[in-house]
Amino acid sequence: MKLSVVIPAYNEEGSITETLVSLHDCLRARQIDHEILVTNDNSKDNTLVILENLKNSISTLTIYTNPGPNGFGHAVRYGLERFTGDCVAVMMADLSDDPHDLVRFYDKMQEGNYDCVFGSRFVKGGSTHGYPLLKRTINRLANLVISVTMGMSYNDTTNAFKLYKKETIQGIQPLLAPHFNLTIELPLKAIVRGYTFAVVPNRWTNRKAGESKLKIKEMGSRYFFILLYCLIEKFFSRKDFHKDTQLKQAQKLTTKSIE
Repeated sequence: MKLSVVIPAYNEEGSITETLVSLHDCLRARQIDHEILVTNDNSKDNTLVILENLKNSISTLTIYTNPGPNGFGHAVRYGLERFTGDCVAVMMADLSDDPHDLVRFYDKMQEGNYDCVFGSRFVKGGSTHGYPLLKRTINRLANLVISVTMGMSYNDTTNAFKLYKKETIQGIQPLLAPHFNLTIELPLKAIVRGYTFAVVPNRWTNRKAGESKLKIKEMGSRYFFILLYCLIEKFFSRKDFHKDTQLKQAQKLTTKSIE
């Protein structure tokens, strides 16, 4: 099963080398067939120059530059429209996500044939390091609201680090979120539309270089919009977009084409 890794990057000159080298070394050591897709989101620093140089040592690296509109969600979606693997993970460019956890996600997906594997930093075995107290508090409150609203037990929806089968990404289209609210749109749509998932504990480490691109004050209403959108689909779509419904429609089309 070929693994694709989509990494959005905006002004990550201080982190991108360590992130990609450690990721590539980890996947190569496990002999996992993979590709690493970095979407340069029109960085204003030397990120693109560094990426071009890294192509000489990382054979599985592909670089795209998002022409715009820009933003975290747009950059991730740009990569999700272009990956070629059987499954795809979204990871951050600041080395906050551990490549060894990605391998555990990958193994879990194959072991149980899950449509998605979600990480959680807040279950037994998970951990955070250097998480600012204010951001951590806001994170836990936001995830509590999401869990209660959607009627689910999963407690780390807002973390982007997750793994999806190719068919799952195709099945949760169209994606709307242009910003960090894409982090909740992807898993919530997958859950609402009936895709199977497993939760695996993962580690998170605060960035060593650069600045976080997440602006909490700007994101509240945007997260709420996506949450409301997914809630409406859950209760009023009559499962028109559900995995089982899509499979039945695909089977009908296949039968007609054979006839």
